[in-house]
Amino acid sequence: MTSILWALLFISSCQAAEKLAAYNADPAETTISGLSSGAFFATQLHVAFSASIKGAGIVAGGPYDCAAQMSYASCMYSGTPSVAKSISNTKAWSGNKIDDIKNLAKHKVYMISGTSDTTVSASVMNQLYKYYVTESQFIPSENVVYKKDLKSAHTFPTDFDGTGNNPCTSASSPYISNCGFDGAGAILEHMYGSLKPRNNGALTGKFIEFDQQEFIANARSAGMSTTAWVYVPKSCADGDVCRLHIAYHGCLQGYEKIGDKYVKNTGYNRWADTNNLIILYPPAV
Repeated sequence: MTSILWALLFISSCQAAEKLAAYNADPAETTISGLSSGAFFATQLHVAFSASIKGAGIVAGGPYDCAAQMSYASCMYSGTPSVAKSISNTKAWSGNKIDDIKNLAKHKVYMISGTSDTTVSASVMNQLYKYYVTESQFIPSENVVYKKDLKSAHTFPTDFDGTGNNPCTSASSPYISNCGFDGAGAILEHMYGSLKPRNNGALTGKFIEFDQQEFIANARSAGMSTTAWVYVPKSCADGDVCRLHIAYHGCLQGYEKIGDKYVKNTGYNRWADTNNLIILYPPAV
């Protein structure tokens, strides 16, 4: 009986996935963000593809190229991973293995570290700040906000209650919490400038589950789910010029672990609905 139920769920999920439509999105207005492993990934992409990405929101993440140089544990917890090699590699790879690092000088970065986060503590985030700003001078200090006074654990901070979310001081599933701070709004407004007030009511757009394997062959073997989610505001579906923000979840936050909570409870869609922002959620497994 259990195997039949799983088979039905699998068939249902396959039927639910759509082919992703084309939208009138401005490629020059692409930004990214992430929590935990998603934050580390966002940093990697931000630096490597700086010609295509204009800013990043990093919640509990660490320096670029960190895990390639040392054990992953040294890039987490209360570690203080050196950024000297990360900086020298970035400079050496600039313009050949990665995009020209001169692009970073125009970018905006918003960093969040919770005071009770013991999974990726402030000591790790401090090193990321050194990588971006003080030791490399890749990005001017005025372009980087580093919020490290939020009394939160290892979690994505919001200012509203979402169904099934964990307490702000608890590093537990689904790692999304009402901390009295609008993390999504802070990240988006820093990167895009002043935005229209968010929609706190019923959203006017559409959540679309699409086939991610159109873009990633053998997605699961690459650590990605076969389907992904995108929130498309009505204005974007109607053809308005829109912007794209890509939100990467952390460990234990994929759809198979917490359902659609990262897609619907982080607060990004509320801002997207009133500001011509498409939000892409590419889940890993």
